[in-house]
Amino acid sequence: MKCPYSNICGGCTFLELEEKEYQTQKVSEFKKIISQCSQKEIAFANPIFIPEGTRRRASLAFTYAKKKLILGFNEKASKNLVDVEYCPQLTEKLNQTLPAVRELLSELCQTPITERIKKGKIKTSFISQGDISICEADNGIDIVLEFSENLELQHKLIISEISQKYADIIRLSHRKSAFGQCETLAEKAKPFIKIADINVYISAGTFLQASKQGETALLDTANKYLGSDSGRIADLFCGIGTFSYPLSLNKNNKITAIDSSAELLEGFKTSINKNMISNIEILQKNLFKYPLDEAELKNIDIIFLDPPRAGALEQARKISETGSIRKVIYVSCNPNSFVRDADVLIAGGYKIDEITFVDQFTFSTHFESVAVFTKIN
Repeated sequence: MKCPYSNICGGCTFLELEEKEYQTQKVSEFKKIISQCSQKEIAFANPIFIPEGTRRRASLAFTYAKKKLILGFNEKASKNLVDVEYCPQLTEKLNQTLPAVRELLSELCQTPITERIKKGKIKTSFISQGDISICEADNGIDIVLEFSENLELQHKLIISEISQKYADIIRLSHRKSAFGQCETLAEKAKPFIKIADINVYISAGTFLQASKQGETALLDTANKYLGSDSGRIADLFCGIGTFSYPLSLNKNNKITAIDSSAELLEGFKTSINKNMISNIEILQKNLFKYPLDEAELKNIDIIFLDPPRAGALEQARKISETGSIRKVIYVSCNPNSFVRDADVLIAGGYKIDEITFVDQFTFSTHFESVAVFTKIN
């Protein structure tokens, strides 16, 4: 991959390597970590590599000083920003949106914020730094601005004008922090992505798989590992329901989808109601603190696990202790926490039938995988 920022941007660690060398080295490192499992022999499926130029979402930082906007990613081992005009990792549509993002940020940063202070005096300030998330939904671009300043009427007018000016931008929102509530300021259409040919509506700032191709690879691999099995399925750390939707197509399945995020689950509920899906039940629960216990697990046949990087240790312990789940399909973004959780399941009488490496973050240090565990009779 040719990138003009390869020597300074910290986004892609292994750009100096030839593609074949990079792939061989990354798979080798993955197998080295996974081989630390207590199971002596592990079957590795053919690795899956997602091509560059497919990243449908990105978070960029910006600064504005001396009438100059810098928008991009951090330098290697530095807090300094690399001003990025074009990123080869992003989809073409996201790259085409970057000039509009620059125009929007420049206008917002030049617009004063007035604040009344003591004795009727007025203090003037400006937006000078922040972050911006851009996401390519299937029907347009969704943008979330992130900075601590309050937006005044003039800022909101600018946002509305930019939204109308660029047809591909269908929603613009603002939040004050990474975990703050998003306020939608302009919306021409509700962004959605298609999963299993179902329109899944996404709220502002929703976590999605980084690429449509990566999402498809994970879904296809999980579906392969499910095989002809059906029954009572728990989709744990379900997010927007990426795995639940395909599972719901089989009417023999009854899916219980669980996550801790009320915001994500609200969007999930909206989508299943609009699509009249009757075999998905949604529950809000913090699975780190309150994993499904023995009584709950006895009502489940198969578990899909897709935890964040911290893994699912407490849930793995409960599954292992109960021993009633016949199959566990584990989607992991951290091989180290996966090995820890896998050893818990193995100690409880489960074995890894196969694991598939999925490289969704090309030229980075990140690993993803899908593994299937079955109970040893």
